[in-house]
Amino acid sequence: MPFSSLRDPVDIARAQAALDAAWEKIRPSLDERQDRERERQRLASIVTNLVMVAIDDEDLARRALEKFRLHA
Repeated sequence: MPFSSLRDPVDIARAQAALDAAWEKIRPSLDERQDRERERQRLASIVTNLVMVAIDDEDLARRALEKFRLHA
């Protein structure tokens, strides 16, 4: 469960929406040799860490994308 550390249902919903939005932008750029499930889990971890500082799910997705790409 990628968001097991989150307790507020609103935060969980925001995190899931942001993860889905960011993943749709990242997935096509992944190489066939990359483990997509591992990369999705890494993105979920980033989203979880940023959920409390983001304004909304769009901001959360943007921040997560930036951090994911920065540490690729």
